[in-house]
Amino acid sequence: MQPTSIIMLGASGAVGGEALKTLLKDPRAEKITLLGRRGIPDMPADRVTQHKVDIFAPESYADLVTGHQVAICTLGVGEPSKISKEEFEKIDKLAVIDFAKACKVAGVQHFELLSSVGIDPTSSNYYLRMKGELVEALKELDFDRLSIFKPSMILTPTNRYGFVQGVALAIWPVLDKLFFGGARKYKGVKVEDLGSAMARNVFQDGVRYEELFWDEFQVELDS
Repeated sequence: MQPTSIIMLGASGAVGGEALKTLLKDPRAEKITLLGRRGIPDMPADRVTQHKVDIFAPESYADLVTGHQVAICTLGVGEPSKISKEEFEKIDKLAVIDFAKACKVAGVQHFELLSSVGIDPTSSNYYLRMKGELVEALKELDFDRLSIFKPSMILTPTNRYGFVQGVALAIWPVLDKLFFGGARKYKGVKVEDLGSAMARNVFQDGVRYEELFWDEFQVELDS
């Protein structure tokens, strides 16, 4: 059975917003529920329902998750270096685990997560370790299908997060030429391609656990 009901956490962000745009173009996405800390203007009321929730209080939204087949989570900190490690863990790891647990209890079958290339629960890098630990926690929930999207540099049309991202956006087109063969997964990906890939994946066949990299983000939209 093709999924028709999708719940999203983080749709107001860059990648989530692009995923939402693609879903809205697909008539198979009959019901879309958005959870977040702020609303998104100009959403079609016949297909999209929005709820402002406390992402750190899963009891505030648990009842809203019921009735959905797929969850897309793109919640995350844009520039982790600007907040404490504790705050990063609270948002990028703990809040996502709470959301995933609520989804599992509510009967969501397919969970999609925006993660990152290089994550590892044993990494010496704090941020990669936290994201690696998150994925391990999601595996333990045993969803019917778990899709982990692992981009490298996400290329946005404009600099959203300050000096560091500005430098990265400027030099990445040059670095991209160094990534070929098995290193293609480190190539930069346009935010619209990544978001679209997350939306398309909802309606594509997959396996129980899958990791998706740069190659999977380049697939053309179905005609």
